[in-house]
Amino acid sequence: MLDYPTLKIIWWLLVGILLVGFAVMDGHDMGVGTLLPFVGRNDLERRVVINTVGPHWDGNQVWFITGGGAIFAAWPLVYATAFSGFYWAMLAVLWALFFRPVGFDYRSKIHDATWRSTWDWGLFVGGAVPPLIFGVAFGNLLQGVPFGFDDSLVSTYTGSFWQLLNPFALLAGVVSSAMITFHGAVYLAHRTEGIIQQRAQRAGLWAGILMLVAFSVAGLWLARSIPGYVITSLVDPGALANPMTKTVTREAGAWFANYHKAPLTLLVPALAYAGALLAMALLLRGRTGWAFVASSVAIAGIIGTAGAAMFPFVMPSSSMPNASLTVWDSVSSKGTLGIMLVATLIFVPIIIFYTSWAYRVMAGKVTVAYVQKNDHSAY
Repeated sequence: MLDYPTLKIIWWLLVGILLVGFAVMDGHDMGVGTLLPFVGRNDLERRVVINTVGPHWDGNQVWFITGGGAIFAAWPLVYATAFSGFYWAMLAVLWALFFRPVGFDYRSKIHDATWRSTWDWGLFVGGAVPPLIFGVAFGNLLQGVPFGFDDSLVSTYTGSFWQLLNPFALLAGVVSSAMITFHGAVYLAHRTEGIIQQRAQRAGLWAGILMLVAFSVAGLWLARSIPGYVITSLVDPGALANPMTKTVTREAGAWFANYHKAPLTLLVPALAYAGALLAMALLLRGRTGWAFVASSVAIAGIIGTAGAAMFPFVMPSSSMPNASLTVWDSVSSKGTLGIMLVATLIFVPIIIFYTSWAYRVMAGKVTVAYVQKNDHSAY
């Protein structure tokens, strides 16, 4: 049986893997939605774009649900505090996501230009808004979120929605948006041909460049102007969850301390750059399948960079640093983590298997001829 500290580390890694899985699987169809009004210049072309992700987008939502469920069960204090502080931001994500099921299922049911154009922009909102808000949330985590706990460990958020929209957080939102758009463009280039594929390739190159530039600027900004968090007291990794038993201070450059302590962690941001550059090179050469793999590696590198920098912090507090939530003091009980680990080892491989099977069955190019031939059944 695994001990409690080991289970805490495992669940930190698993939550990270689930977030990467969400960004890769649900991210590419959000990226396609973001590009929809720009890559498709007429109704038939837009239907081609929609049909590249139409059969799969709802299945990919399982990563979103699984990631949220894992945070709820493994890090209940993080879940409660985040949904309290980011309440309106999360509602904005939810409202944006409402456009997706209706847009995919009903957009092409009525032969009316205004109706279809309206839902095209609805699908754009459903694809563009969530990555932007998730990026803004990560930007706020790196700066610290204004919250605290009372004697009963009830969290109170002391900020406002508009405080979340600060310059660094918006830059992090640009990183996230460009990352997802880049990934979607690569997938769209893989599933289409002709002029749509060419537009997707161009969009992918611009999004990839923007992603790397914004990622680099964010790193420099973080190193020079934004202090990180450091635990200065002793920590018992095996203790029960209580975030108020430690002492935390803010120090300049603290978010880069883990990279100095463990130089191998520098491979994580290196993967972001290498994956993005390789994906762009493969995209130019028409090797779109491998480009998709490379862009997935870039996503893992970008998300992993934030995770490695913040460890062991999960949700730092700017207004009450000692209340900051970490891997050690914001988790569920040992029994809960153990049961969840068994369930994860059973069901995640099943999810990966049926997702792989579905993509293999529905592989191939989506063309204008296909949409015209299947006018009544295609999206």
